Amino acid sequence: MKKITFTALFLMICGSAVFAQTWEYKTVTVIESIIPSGIGRSRMISTEENRDFKEFTSTRTEEDNDRNKSDRGEIRVKNFDETKLLNFFNVGGIRFQNIAANDAVVTSKINSLAAEGWELAFVNSGVESYSGPEDDNGIFITRYIFKRMVE
Repeated sequence: MKKITFTALFLMICGSAVFAQTWEYKTVTVIESIIPSGIGRSRMISTEENRDFKEFTSTRTEEDNDRNKSDRGEIRVKNFDETKLLNFFNVGGIRFQNIAANDAVVTSKINSLAAEGWELAFVNSGVESYSGPEDDNGIFITRYIFKRMVE
């Protein structure tokens, strides 16, 4: 009986420690140009600065929609890492070497963050693609969301 009570107490203490864990999250955004002729810019962006979304959030009603304009300049982050990447296209078309090079750089960033205790939690991607001669815009964006336990 004592063993069962001790075991149950031990499991409750350990279990509550697991549920009391707090996580912090970090986002790394990769933007790769898919503009023909290689004239776009491709970058990997990450920041060490934090922002509290509550400081930039307001509740709006129909009556005060026009009065509730906030200064978006305060939201901007001026200190961030910008890693250059290669564009998907050049004058000759799609460049598979560029894609492989970008993969190597992004993998290096992921490995670096993993060594710092970050764990890849989510990946989200989207594309605004080139849709013909009259559309000269296009990006492929991937957001990597990392998490680690706050100690």
